[in-house]
Formats: sequence, structure tokens, C-alpha cells
Amino acid sequence: QVQLVESGGGLVQPGGSLRLSCLASGVTFSTYAMSWYRQAPRKERELVATITTGGGITNYADSLKGRCTISRDNAKNTVYLQMNSLHPEDTAVYSCQAARQGSGGLIYSYWGPGTQVTVSS
Repeated sequence: QVQLVESGGGLVQPGGSLRLSCLASGVTFSTYAMSWYRQAPRKERELVATITTGGGITNYADSLKGRCTISRDNAKNTVYLQMNSLHPEDTAVYSCQAARQGSGGLIYSYWGPGTQVTVSS
């Protein structure tokens, strides 16, 4: 059974930092590209960052570029999101996604339940 579990969210003051983690089980983690998404109340889900299977390529949303870093440890089946200089508008539920393309173009995609990040003074 595939399971993704995020942790590390919480309440942080503006300008503060958080490190989110997402632990995967039930998948061959190293074969999946990993992404972080976020969804704020009354807003569309937004892609935050993506990292390739080996960690060699990363991409970031413009809204967080320069303020966050995605990384992964394939030995620990974990992907991380380090966020710095947080703004109140970064408040959202942050979820991780594991995705890979199988034979015949079939996409395998799994999601975690998310972790709440609240940026407020």
C-alpha cells in the first residue's frame, strides 16, 4: 500500500523558516519524481517545487523561487522542502506528490494528506 506522509508544518512568524518532510512507503521511491504542492483557502492548488528521481534537476514556482529548496534522500524515502523568509500569503496546506510514467504512457501518481503551514504574527 502506497503511503505519503507529510510533517513539519505549523505556525511560524513572517520572515521565519520551516522544513517540511514527506516520507514515502510502498513505492520504489527512487523511481518517482517528487513534488510539493500547496493549496490556500479559496484558491487553486499550486505547484511549489519538483525534483527528479536522482535529485539532479529541480524546478520552482515563481512565487517561492529563491525562498525555498526541494531536496530528497532516496536512502530514507524522503523528500524535503526548506522554506525561508515566509510571508502570510504562504499560508496553505502543503502536500507532496510522487509521480512516474509507466509502460504505455500510464502515469502513476500518489498524494499525501498534507500538512498545514500558517504564517502569522
